[in-house]
Amino acid sequence: MRFTDSAIKKLKPKESRFEVFEDGRPGFGLRVTPKGKKSWFWLYRHNGRPRRVTFGSYPEVDLYTAHLKHAEAQQLLSQGLDPGDLETARKQQERHAITVNTLAKEYLIRHAKPNKRSWEADERMLNKDVLPPGGGLKLKALPAVMWFLLLDGIQDRSAPVAANRTLSLIKRLFNFGVERAMLDVSPAAGIRPPAKETPRDRVLSEDEIKAFWTGLEKTHMAERIQLALKFQLLTAQRKGEILSGNMGPI
Repeated sequence: MRFTDSAIKKLKPKESRFEVFEDGRPGFGLRVTPKGKKSWFWLYRHNGRPRRVTFGSYPEVDLYTAHLKHAEAQQLLSQGLDPGDLETARKQQERHAITVNTLAKEYLIRHAKPNKRSWEADERMLNKDVLPPGGGLKLKALPAVMWFLLLDGIQDRSAPVAANRTLSLIKRLFNFGVERAMLDVSPAAGIRPPAKETPRDRVLSEDEIKAFWTGLEKTHMAERIQLALKFQLLTAQRKGEILSGNMGPI
């Protein structure tokens, strides 16, 4: 049979599955199931054994693409390789490919929790903005444009600074993946922060520090709160850092 799109569309299902072969391409053909599904295949021999490899379903894989896949398989066979074995290995690798979800879990367990006091903020950000749209994607097939769209969505809800923080987390996540040999390169390496931020370099003058220090004593705050604020001023630490700090050596 000479394969054309119109000829293939005219192939109607029967009570049992059947196969048709293309003229001039030995072993190359279409299998048609009783439900009408049409699948490309090629029958060949490797090391004397009869073998079979499939190239996907029609029309998802069109005639032109099926011919290309057939030509590639013939080339592999001419090199002494078995196209069927290679295709099986590729499918197995794809099924077991690492996803963004897996990378995120490893990042939290192996890096964030042991090294960051703010690891819970990373976890919240991942669960809120990163994993819902991209968690199921495989690391080997991550489109960079997806992260632009994700950051645009965060900006669109009037959260430009949150978009910058999310980008920083995404970069840390993928850099961790590169370090752990899960990725060859980070898909976020070339992405710049989407929003401009005003640097917060304001510092208190000496007079302001004196006014703050003496002013505390004139308030009606509890003494322990006054001491806590003075301690925070002296150590230049955030409240969370003080609360989670080890005061033993002090």
